Amino acid sequence: MNFYFEAAKTLDRLDAKEGSIKGIIATLPEKDRKRTAALVIETLKFKPVLLEVIEKAKLMKEERKLTSKTLALVLVHDLLLARGIQAGDGPIKQAVLRHKTRLHGELQKQKIKRGVTSNEQLAQSGDERAASMPRYVRVNTVIGTTEDIIKVFVSRGYTLSDPFSSSKKGFLKDPHVPDLLLFHPSTTFQDDDLYISGKIILQDKASCFPAVVLSPPASDNSVVIDATAAPGNKTSHLSALMKNKGKLFAFERDRKRFSTLKMMLSKAGCSNTVPINADFLTIDPHDTQYSSATHILLDPSCSGSGIVNRLDHLLEAETEDETDKDQRLDKLAAFQLMMIKHAMRFPNVKKIVYSTCSIHATENERVVRNALNSEEARAVTFRLASRNEVLPTWQRRGYPDELESPDDASSLIRCLPGEDATNGFFVSCFVKPGNSLTSKRKMDIEGETSDPLLHNPRKKKRAKSKSNK
Repeated sequence: MNFYFEAAKTLDRLDAKEGSIKGIIATLPEKDRKRTAALVIETLKFKPVLLEVIEKAKLMKEERKLTSKTLALVLVHDLLLARGIQAGDGPIKQAVLRHKTRLHGELQKQKIKRGVTSNEQLAQSGDERAASMPRYVRVNTVIGTTEDIIKVFVSRGYTLSDPFSSSKKGFLKDPHVPDLLLFHPSTTFQDDDLYISGKIILQDKASCFPAVVLSPPASDNSVVIDATAAPGNKTSHLSALMKNKGKLFAFERDRKRFSTLKMMLSKAGCSNTVPINADFLTIDPHDTQYSSATHILLDPSCSGSGIVNRLDHLLEAETEDETDKDQRLDKLAAFQLMMIKHAMRFPNVKKIVYSTCSIHATENERVVRNALNSEEARAVTFRLASRNEVLPTWQRRGYPDELESPDDASSLIRCLPGEDATNGFFVSCFVKPGNSLTSKRKMDIEGETSDPLLHNPRKKKRAKSKSNK
């Protein structure tokens, strides 16, 4: 039964909005992670139906030993929709089995009510916006080169062409992020030897923007901080941009997520990272171990409202009161602002990148506005980096109406799911006067093309179709 208890506990954490599905699953013990994740995801797909079945069957009312609704969910899922409850006989299992006939009957009623004929049709459908998003693969240049990885894919029958073509065997170099490749959405890499060996990393394009914008120096005396590092994709990206040189402090306060971070960095071969199981906010900016940091990446906890290509659409079926939502966003924004202000206190910091996977101005432009007005920002005259320093060819920028100076909007990056072939994302960059990128570095970051059609591969495909008519 321990397996079911772990799955129920995971569902409780999701109900408490402690993080995304992927993020919480990453904290599970590795030996049971795959099996538990499968049950959690499948239960979420059928959760609305299962809850109604449990209620109509009066399971929780008649079985006092069954005190956890999430435990009832996973057990009833396996009883009705899988190969049965995979656990030894015990009082809790027997409590569910006593209602087996009634539960099956209520499931059949749900099919009739919803006008479906199969169990599969009862599942929640996925987020349609995810279908337009390529599968992004970042080459881990700590271990290998993009050219070598491309050769491997070509040897497997892939071609450098539109990944949305009928063959689904095309892939492209991303025009904005160096060493990022994009494939058809249906392409999977979890069991690929390149992924298992750490040579490629599965990371959404927008998630790559923070490290690219921070652009940490690749020198032996570099000191960089990733303030909220787990699970480690952005940290390994920073390490790659630093060419594994210097020192990269990676903070993570959660013990389980910290274990995931260490495993990820080890797999990626990041020898310049120093993982630290501590809360960044507790670190003294004048501590000699960290005070020489010049670049800080902040990607703190957020609402995750921009995520569509993961599984979190399964959580959206549960409505949230608007007042509760506003209070939750305000609480997150207060924490996010605290993180920025703390980063600004580091005496040698020159550049701070703040990002979220949120679409809400409360967590984005308003946090930036408040940060610019803070005592910390004024004390060292922090300002927003100019557009030329923050992916200038990316077209979607911040919301002018949410800022004191509308001109500041051009310094901010926004990504909208369903329109930009990415998850929803926000990136800002604070710099001290005199800190800017060289023209050559800007060119390296942006690549050699800013073809607007490459901004969204599906738009490129549609443009081709129109030209052929």
